[in-house]
Amino acid sequence: MTREHLLLSSVANERVKLWSSLLEKKHRDRQNMFIIEGIHLIKEAVKSGVAIEAIVYDADRGLPTEISTIMEQVPSYTEWYKASKQVMSKCTGTESAPPIFAVLGKFKISEEALYEKNGLVVVLDGVRDPGNVGTIIRSSDAVGANAVILGKGCVDLYNPKTVRSTMGSLFHIPIVEGDLIPYIQKAKEQGIHIVGTSLQATDNCYSYNWQDGSWLVMGSEGDGLSSEVEALVNKTIIIPMEGNSESLNVAMATTVLLYEALRQRKFN
Repeated sequence: MTREHLLLSSVANERVKLWSSLLEKKHRDRQNMFIIEGIHLIKEAVKSGVAIEAIVYDADRGLPTEISTIMEQVPSYTEWYKASKQVMSKCTGTESAPPIFAVLGKFKISEEALYEKNGLVVVLDGVRDPGNVGTIIRSSDAVGANAVILGKGCVDLYNPKTVRSTMGSLFHIPIVEGDLIPYIQKAKEQGIHIVGTSLQATDNCYSYNWQDGSWLVMGSEGDGLSSEVEALVNKTIIIPMEGNSESLNVAMATTVLLYEALRQRKFN
């Protein structure tokens, strides 16, 4: 059955005003929706079966072939629109707007994956850069981590820059946002190791036993872990550095640690 694709030409349209408001966190929270941009992210969203409220594409460029070939996999309740360049730019906040975007409902995540026996969970404390958070989510997905937790002070998962930086991995791995303290306390009660990095650590990341249930806690590059979270860490490790570099950025450091965990768990 052919689905009708309504034309949106005016930025004053009520739908357009609603979607463009999703560029701000307060409106994403209020509407419980967010926007994804581009062909790759939409294909990943369709494949993962998440709730897609609407798909909107540039009327001049037409529906991208990669999306038209998977139309039958899109939920039947999804609304389809073609839009003017002005509308595309207004809703994505960019001068050179992508050829297509979609409006999604925020995820409902079960917290069961957090406390899986011998699981591997990445916990971020005050990591504000969307590129770093998106890269860490991609790395966590790549190594098969159980989940990612974004604590207070972290950039919003649904920030457009964060979403783009995940390259679709936000559809593959459970991601929880909230106060870290009760999560970490519950994990410790279940015998999970809370692992942090420290320049004063006596153990390096290669001598730590990553086959045990571990939560890797990483803070921002500028501030490190908050004192409340740091007090709950029961194991600290260091990444050995042979050259003259002072440090790795948080996304690179997290990726190094996660791949050592993967090596021990799967290729030891």
